[in-house]
Amino acid sequence: MTADLIAVVLLLAVTAYACAGGTDYGAGFWDLTAGGTERGRRPRWLIDHAMGPVWEVNNVWLIFVLVVMWTGFPTLFQAVFSAMWLPLALAVVGMVLRGAGFAFRKPTRRLAGRRLFGAVFAVASVVTPFFLGAAVGGIASGRVAPGTTASADAWTNPTSLVFGLVAIATTAFLGAVFLTGDARRFEEPELVGYFRRRALGSLGVLTVLAVVTGFVTHEDSPYVWHGLTHGLGLLFVAVAGAAALATGLLLVRTPGTWLRVAAVGVVASAVLAWGMAQRPYLLPTSLTVADAAGSPATLTWLAFVTLVALVIVVPAVVFLYWLDAHGELEELTEADLRRQGGTTGDGAPPDL
Repeated sequence: MTADLIAVVLLLAVTAYACAGGTDYGAGFWDLTAGGTERGRRPRWLIDHAMGPVWEVNNVWLIFVLVVMWTGFPTLFQAVFSAMWLPLALAVVGMVLRGAGFAFRKPTRRLAGRRLFGAVFAVASVVTPFFLGAAVGGIASGRVAPGTTASADAWTNPTSLVFGLVAIATTAFLGAVFLTGDARRFEEPELVGYFRRRALGSLGVLTVLAVVTGFVTHEDSPYVWHGLTHGLGLLFVAVAGAAALATGLLLVRTPGTWLRVAAVGVVASAVLAWGMAQRPYLLPTSLTVADAAGSPATLTWLAFVTLVALVIVVPAVVFLYWLDAHGELEELTEADLRRQGGTTGDGAPPDL
């Protein structure tokens, strides 16, 4: 019973990372496709201002996923990281380069340096979700099992490739939807239309890829395909479809809070559908939840830690998101500091 509870926690943590981290990766995708220096100046300005306050905190969900895998399901952790070490290592390199590019491009004064760091940030924002999606696809295809050695087939098969493309399209969709709302908050009507068009386009691409995924999993991942077309898996697929329709309708109207809720509903429902489709396996069809679980004492303590995180960490993260969404985390400009602290006659802050 405890093992099933921890498996649900793991799935919910993956869902949270897909939604929160996916939004940041999507912002990087639109940074990459914004165009040249002059053409992409305004979209990149919005991306910097929207991501700045919260981009680091989204990795909390990924850390939690790794902790739950490592402590709660050590056999799963060993099998996945043994068979998928290369794509996962490439994803980690992408995360590091992405963070470094985003952190250094703004304070860099030279134009060439800003372009270099901006390119690193943007390219890594596309590469990272692709490799993460490819690893998930390898798991869904049943090619990863305890004792499986690393091979290219584990993450270059049809299911892995289509999952990697779905991951990129998903992040682009989330990023465009959230940037549409941020443009409205910053009172930039041109950017509202700019990102709304891209949100609609990425939603269309994601819909096509969802259909392609159905055909691919039918042939390459029969167990997961069966789970997606029956029971709880089918229910969450239906919810994802309804949320996608609602998102499309909201996008053609004035964007608001419900637009973001609907978009998150699309992605969250899709991830939950995948999780339900694999039941009772963590690695179809070789490793069940019960077989992968750690010792009962470890699972009990992990459940306790999860409860503590639920009470302390989650409200703090949600409050941070709320502050960001309401514009309470904006950077202070030099003019703001002068208004608050006063200035000397030469424009410098007064001596303390």
